[in-house]
Amino acid sequence: MFEAGIKLGALYHQYIGAPLDLDTIPTLEKAIQGSISVQPYVESIVVKIDPERVACKTNKFGYAELEGNMLDVQLVVAYKEAKVLAKMQYDEDVDYPLMFIER
Repeated sequence: MFEAGIKLGALYHQYIGAPLDLDTIPTLEKAIQGSISVQPYVESIVVKIDPERVACKTNKFGYAELEGNMLDVQLVVAYKEAKVLAKMQYDEDVDYPLMFIER
């Protein structure tokens, strides 16, 4: 469904580069979920940021910048009779955060 792609694309391009550290991961996850959940047709969203990937990218000032490979997102979008579970997950084989319809 087109709407699911729009939501995931907006999430990706709006938040990539956001500064974070291990302590602020839950706050950023909640902020992303909140901003996407108010968009039309979003039934639910769960955002997880991988703390191990954040720790690996932490700079000398004690923070990292959010990257696509740190995100694991599940999004349910419903429109009329259609309902989809869309995901964004990092795929190590292609070294890319893929967005796809799960079902």
